[in-house]
Amino acid sequence: MKKRIDHATAITCLNGKVAVLHDSSIAFEDGRITHVGPTRDLPTSPPPCVGTMPPVERLRGRPLGGILVAMGAVTEEQVRQALDRQRTTRGVIGQTLIDLGHVTEGQIECALAAQAGRDPGEAWKPGGVTIIPGDRMLVVPGLVNTHHHLYQSLTRCLPAVQNAGLFQWLTTLYDRWQALTADALRQAATISLAELLLSGCTTTSDHHYLFPAGSDVSIEAVLEAAELLGMRIHACRGSMSLGRSAGGLPPDSCVQSHEAILADCQRALLRFHDPRPLAMRRIDLAPCSPFSVTPELLDETRTLAAEHHALLHTHAAETLDEERFCIERFGVRPIAYLHQHQWLAEHVYLAHCVHLNDDEIRLLAETGTGVAHCPSSNMRLGSGIAPIRRMIDAGVKVGMGVDGSSSNDGGNLLAEARQALLLQRVMGNPAGMTAAEAFRLATVGGADVLHRPEIARLENGAAADLALFDTADPALAGAFAQDPLGALMLAQPPRATSVFIAGRQVVDNGRITQIDWPRFIADFNRLVGTYAL
Repeated sequence: MKKRIDHATAITCLNGKVAVLHDSSIAFEDGRITHVGPTRDLPTSPPPCVGTMPPVERLRGRPLGGILVAMGAVTEEQVRQALDRQRTTRGVIGQTLIDLGHVTEGQIECALAAQAGRDPGEAWKPGGVTIIPGDRMLVVPGLVNTHHHLYQSLTRCLPAVQNAGLFQWLTTLYDRWQALTADALRQAATISLAELLLSGCTTTSDHHYLFPAGSDVSIEAVLEAAELLGMRIHACRGSMSLGRSAGGLPPDSCVQSHEAILADCQRALLRFHDPRPLAMRRIDLAPCSPFSVTPELLDETRTLAAEHHALLHTHAAETLDEERFCIERFGVRPIAYLHQHQWLAEHVYLAHCVHLNDDEIRLLAETGTGVAHCPSSNMRLGSGIAPIRRMIDAGVKVGMGVDGSSSNDGGNLLAEARQALLLQRVMGNPAGMTAAEAFRLATVGGADVLHRPEIARLENGAAADLALFDTADPALAGAFAQDPLGALMLAQPPRATSVFIAGRQVVDNGRITQIDWPRFIADFNRLVGTYAL
């Protein structure tokens, strides 16, 4: 059934700029947004295309442009023109056609209904729309998290590593993590995903590289947790093939053979990877770091990803220790080493990138490589301050990442965007990052990094991923009245009141209703006790 939020304040990116839309309505159905505009301009009668459409059975599942051509709404040349523009704007085809003046919103709504195999006139029947009061609501597109380690909620805030740098932190925790089981991973992922949801995040990447010898851990545990909570996910099948005996950081019990890694990557891609727009799950391939696998595995992983049109992900340039390690081992800095192995490209995104020089920033921009910025983790581990201002100015694609719950030690994407804003100002530039830029990083910035033009936008035809925040929350009192965008990015981050993913409500009145949380958390806390140092 069609749902519509009326009289809301909305924030979204429109034509490259962040806009605040007052007294707005957002309608959605079949997992897509079908209307965004002032509540006062809501149509009161069906669009003319209702009743004049070709038979729906001929249109079901076809590309939107092809449906519009079949309707006589546009020409094939106009669709090609919109697709060319879409490659630059990275928006959705429906909104692009509207912006070009080729179609009306009503025609897009009819085409979307037909694509889903539904009668376009259905929503105009009595009771065909569920109205959600938006008078007190601030509505934003679902936020995007580009880097996480969901399993790490098992070991957050451990006293033994609260003051450790990255390498000490890793070598200490590996001894705990080697006991990981599939059930523990599933529970930890559920907790981490719940935190993200309550911050308004609807799409996440998870970098899971830990598959201990003799354990039953597999990528399925992460996917099951995401499906339970209704989260859109990029599950990164990570890898480590160099243990301590080969000069690596993890114990040998935490690494796998070259052959086992590639075989399971292939299995995960064939079974779970969904490259279609609006996909709820995709598989990315993600060696833990350039120095945690052999050069041969780095190359073969790249080849396998290309065969399946999958993204590549890894950590890079996070600490000075890593930089020294790479120079000693490979004779070059981390970014140069990745470039040697053709790991700088449009389909690659790198976590952290804290220690970059100007040439490396320019190289990331020229190759279209994405960056997942994780400010809280970088501060927590004393890694440094990523040069995000310089990256943005150079044209590098940048999104937000909360990083693992053992190094953050939370999972609030909205809070992470605030940290990004503050951290770019801390060295003396009070305009180092604006509220609008921080909002972009948390929405379309992350969508661009993950190659998902259909998410993180309030546009006709975009995914119906929405986060609603109650402006009566004390965290926003006074701030919202001054500036809704500034309130969301500068004030204390509020908890989401409602969250919709693919049009399905997954947070209701501030609660995730799929789970008995008091019982689940009590069980989880008992499990966590077995991982204590």
